[in-house]
Amino acid sequence: MSNRLPFTVQRSRGKLELKPSSGGLISALGPALRTRGGTWIGWPGIELRKGEELPAGDEPYAIAPVSLSESEVNRYYHGFSNGALWPLCHSLPARAVFDRRDWQTYERVNKRFAAAALPTAGSGLVWVHDYHLMLVPEFLRREAPNARLAFFLHIPFPPWDIFRLLPWSRDVLGGILACDLIGFHVDGYVQNFLDCVEKRLGARVDRTEGLIDYAGRVVRVGSFPLGIDFELFDERSRQAPPARESRNGERVVLGVDRLDYTKGIPDRIKAFERLLELYPSHRGKVVMLQLAVPSRSQLADYRDLKREIDELVGRVNGRFATATWSPIRYLYRAVPPERLATMYRDADVGLVTPLRDGMNLVAKEYVACQVDDPGVLVLSELAGAAATMREAIQVNPYNLDETAEAIHRALTMEEPERRSRIASLRRRERRDNVEAWVGLFLDEATAGAAELTPLTDEEVESWLGPFLKEYRLALFLDYDGTLTPLVDHPDAAVLSPPVRKLLRTLVDREDTEVGIVSGRSIDNVENMVGLKDVTYAGNHGLEVRAPDLPDFQHEDVEHYRGRIADLAEALDEVCSDGAWVEQKGHTLTWHYRPVTGDPMPLAERAREIIIEAGFQARDAHLAVEARPPIGWDKGRAVLHVLRSRHGPSWPEHVRVIYIGDDQTDEDAFRIFHGMAATFRVGPTGTDTAADRRLPNVEAVIAILRWLAQRKPTP
Repeated sequence: MSNRLPFTVQRSRGKLELKPSSGGLISALGPALRTRGGTWIGWPGIELRKGEELPAGDEPYAIAPVSLSESEVNRYYHGFSNGALWPLCHSLPARAVFDRRDWQTYERVNKRFAAAALPTAGSGLVWVHDYHLMLVPEFLRREAPNARLAFFLHIPFPPWDIFRLLPWSRDVLGGILACDLIGFHVDGYVQNFLDCVEKRLGARVDRTEGLIDYAGRVVRVGSFPLGIDFELFDERSRQAPPARESRNGERVVLGVDRLDYTKGIPDRIKAFERLLELYPSHRGKVVMLQLAVPSRSQLADYRDLKREIDELVGRVNGRFATATWSPIRYLYRAVPPERLATMYRDADVGLVTPLRDGMNLVAKEYVACQVDDPGVLVLSELAGAAATMREAIQVNPYNLDETAEAIHRALTMEEPERRSRIASLRRRERRDNVEAWVGLFLDEATAGAAELTPLTDEEVESWLGPFLKEYRLALFLDYDGTLTPLVDHPDAAVLSPPVRKLLRTLVDREDTEVGIVSGRSIDNVENMVGLKDVTYAGNHGLEVRAPDLPDFQHEDVEHYRGRIADLAEALDEVCSDGAWVEQKGHTLTWHYRPVTGDPMPLAERAREIIIEAGFQARDAHLAVEARPPIGWDKGRAVLHVLRSRHGPSWPEHVRVIYIGDDQTDEDAFRIFHGMAATFRVGPTGTDTAADRRLPNVEAVIAILRWLAQRKPTP
């Protein structure tokens, strides 16, 4: 699945005609589909009229077109994909435009692509490609939970400080993470992605193995550098006619790019201008041949870029041209593949200097075409290709002097060094060609399920060691689902002896204070834990009991004491099929875990009854909580304890850790955001304000064990 099909549909004299597309994706996946069979899903490049069908092509695989209207193309493709994601991913955030309507269209179009894949989602791998379709995997996963899904991003993935600018960053990450395997070109993009997942979603990541714990699944993430059809370019360059003699001994510095602001064409021209300033000996002897293939000409940024390039070429030629020599030859058009192979082969220097690029196949194509007297590749260190093409002269494209010096070095390099560099590059690109890339990715995508190792002391140390250094710890824990696994009945949630022993050890430390914050009544949670010298907050913080503080009960709860009993009686209406009411004094919980049929109609009616009675209805784990609407919650209760115990400047004296597992703990996560280390226990698919996610109670125990064993604070 990709934004475009392997061909573009054109309407000529009322008939639809297929024009083969070009590009790295087509050359990579076309042969794979022809060999393995399958379906290519994509946009045909035209809005089909009512009753129109695509003409039959000669592909030996199925085609599934996704129809888009002109307005959808403007907002999904030109708007969000290329107006927001493209500049952001290329680390040019000043060019990004974040428009809510573009985002909504992007969502709608991604759902349509997902729907097109549903008929075949259960029969094999669905391989989704590139930034246009980042939400497709999640939409597919919802409808086909057992489908095998993979995603590959062909552009860079930006660092956290840039990606966080995207207003819908959480949605985009969640969309991709519905896959079993996620691929990037180089390891740097993998690490950026892992950073963003960890910091935005709080998911646990294994950087060594490239694993992410998300939504109850372990997602593989890896780098798979894309190659080219090496033999095709090698053959074209050998069969291409000899260079014309009209060069008059001129040496050629070649740039080949799609016209895009990420390719750094203006900077490249300025660097060549600087070369002529620094080394006058190259004047009259060296020309820069810049081929710019038209792209996205309907967008203002691209029209402005063309105008800038035109003016720069005119300026440089105006400064240095003579009656018989012009320093820059600029071609604004596409050229046939055979002509391009000749240009590659005969260029003395391949100048590939994008400001940022996912991979850059031009660098590889240039190398594949060096079959005679070899040239030299000058490559931007900000291109993904730089990670493996180490024998190229690598430059910072923003540093004009450095680039000019690199061009001079390439032009004056002795033949033995040129041959040695190109030989190594060609050997690697021949081996790591496009076919090898497809095979490597598909082998990984069809491998067995991955598993994360249990949480280690080293991981916990990296999370909490610097945070707690030289500070007293205030540890607050929920009970059900945090200290004990969730069970069918609250009475069965018995604290295990090892966990009680860990809590006892923590309570006995002079640098640690422990609090249990629960939706249970305060007497019930204290009986379940069974430890003294612990702060207990019951009924979601409406009552607090601490060994060193006066007992606390919110002053407004008495107004609701009688009404809570009436509410319990009213809820008898929905206590059927196993549903039941747990009364807790100031609050109550309507449980529907035991219901055998569809509990949602009963749950909706329970919420209505609770609201009609004047209480807040809050969702919990397979339950609905009823609380007095008095603006008090677990977060405010913990804040009350900290202020009462340590004063209003408590953050200067104590570091807080809060661990909980459900929506009622989100109140605490929000209040303490930025002031505490917060953890939500359970599947990572749900939204949370917590800093990190923990998969289960065992991970909580691992944190408690590390806290109990850590070096005492002075």
